[in-house]
Amino acid sequence: MRIAEVAGDNQPNDTSKTFVFYDEGHTLGNALRFVIIKYPEVNFCGYTVPHPAEQKMHFRIQTNGIRAVDILQRGLEDLEKICEHTLKVFDEAVSDYKSKSSKEETEALS
Repeated sequence: MRIAEVAGDNQPNDTSKTFVFYDEGHTLGNALRFVIIKYPEVNFCGYTVPHPAEQKMHFRIQTNGIRAVDILQRGLEDLEKICEHTLKVFDEAVSDYKSKSSKEETEALS
């Protein structure tokens, strides 16, 4: 994942930043915004996809004292944990389903 900061954000202590995510869109943007907006230190969090033909997303964070880049890193880490948990629960459910299905098929054939 390639990320860059947009030049021109002259806020003190880097509490307000816009980041550009290349080769990303609404899938990551909405999920990451959902996670970050819940942090009490965040005043604003939003994203835009400037044009459907462009493969990039602009992601803006404004905080009340914490560096925006630190919030972005925390948000990405928390989103990764959520995805890992979701995959684990899904895989367990598929495994349980397959186990029950094979038992039912075996019993039906007996």
